[in-house]
Amino acid sequence: MPLPTDEKLIALSEQLLQQFDTIFGLNPGFRPAHAKGVMLTGTFTPSAEAATLTKAPHIVRASTPVTVRFSDSTGIPLVPDNDPNANPRGFAIRFNLAEHVHTDIVSHSTDGFPTRTGQEFLELLTALATSDPRNLAGTPLEAFLGSHPKALAFVQAPKPPPSSFARESYFGVTAMKFTNKDGVSRFGRYRIVPEAGNDHLDDATTAAKDPDYLMAEIVERVGKGPVKFKIMVQIANDGDVVDDATIHWPEDRKVLELGTLTLTAPVADSAREQKQIIFDPIPRVDGIEPSDDPLLELRAAIYLISGRRRRSAPAS
Repeated sequence: MPLPTDEKLIALSEQLLQQFDTIFGLNPGFRPAHAKGVMLTGTFTPSAEAATLTKAPHIVRASTPVTVRFSDSTGIPLVPDNDPNANPRGFAIRFNLAEHVHTDIVSHSTDGFPTRTGQEFLELLTALATSDPRNLAGTPLEAFLGSHPKALAFVQAPKPPPSSFARESYFGVTAMKFTNKDGVSRFGRYRIVPEAGNDHLDDATTAAKDPDYLMAEIVERVGKGPVKFKIMVQIANDGDVVDDATIHWPEDRKVLELGTLTLTAPVADSAREQKQIIFDPIPRVDGIEPSDDPLLELRAAIYLISGRRRRSAPAS
């Protein structure tokens, strides 16, 4: 995947990475956000109705091998799983279509995003880097949140920790354009729902947990049997806003089942694989295209720039 040629986009990406480094410190070989993670493998099996939405290759095949990564928030590689800052959790899915051919879903456990544009996100990170979140009065962060109600709503949204990565729901940040074999296109957002159901912990239970409880539990769980999720798509109605990650669509919108994700084993040499793999928020596959959401190209550039930096870091 080549870097974009838009110099302003590259410059903004570099500025955002610099702010992540300021907030979390330099951690060579790790992601600037969602640094701590664990990887598993399995398969994706499409539902019978999925082909009505998209002609994408992993929808028209009987099954497709997948590689996934669950992660904690922050750019701190050793953040405790029971630290409140480790929310929201991340869930990235790679559909392995052929050698060096793939399409990805990048999601997290809070529905939505704090800002519509990358410039606004840079302002948020800059405010965060120059403020004490425990003492907001008079800080740049207080001023930013006071003038950006969508960011304030995202920050204040409940983010209870799950008992397991397998007991959490995850949401695609941006809308995608899905096109079926008849040329019919609709916009939708991913929702990834655990077959085992959601299960969250209260503060006292969380505090008593081991700092690596989520990372260890998912490996133990998948060792006992398959871990399953339903990949769903919430379909936008005509007239719904499809280029703004801060806007939620009403719950009465149709939700279509795309298929079942079945995770069966941890990835061997997970640390090495996590350093190498660069997920892509843009689908780059026939039948699923990006919407005009301004975050998409920016996120793809940041993932690529930071991924190349991560890969070039000396082995620890």
